[in-house]
Amino acid sequence: MSGGHGAVDASNKKVALLISILALFLALGETLGKSAQTDALGANVEAANQWAYFQARTIRATVLKTASEEVALEPGAPPEAVKKQVEEWAKTMARWESDPASGDGRKELAAKAKAAEAKRDLSLARYHHYELGSAAFQIGIVLASAQVITGIAALAFAGGALGVAGVAMLAVGLFAPHAFHLV
Repeated sequence: MSGGHGAVDASNKKVALLISILALFLALGETLGKSAQTDALGANVEAANQWAYFQARTIRATVLKTASEEVALEPGAPPEAVKKQVEEWAKTMARWESDPASGDGRKELAAKAKAAEAKRDLSLARYHHYELGSAAFQIGIVLASAQVITGIAALAFAGGALGVAGVAMLAVGLFAPHAFHLV
């Protein structure tokens, strides 16, 4: 065995270790990305459900208000009966507008829907950063692998640099997903 082969073997071992580390971070990035994507989908469904309930409350309140106005204008109806019914409907409409005890008022439903939308948006921001990080790891693995075949050391350095960029993207996704907007 000549001295040149030993240097190549040592270099290949270092590149293999780099590839292993990049693959480890790629697996982490993919797992984080899938989790963020699942969270975003769940939050989107929750927001849609809350807005649908909000809309149903709005429609029911509009129907009740219209009925109340119609009864009040109806000739020949006993005034006390009309007044009592209109008051009951007014209480119901007020409860449908805001009901902190049950959380089913339009005001509370809108707040829940907006919270779910915020969670969705946060998860999507994280997801996009994780995806970019994963892409950096994948390209880094390809470049480092090419170094083993070609012997061009710059490829391994480029692969390592992409690995660092990938770790940075994962960190941004974890700790500051809204730090900068990705297209």
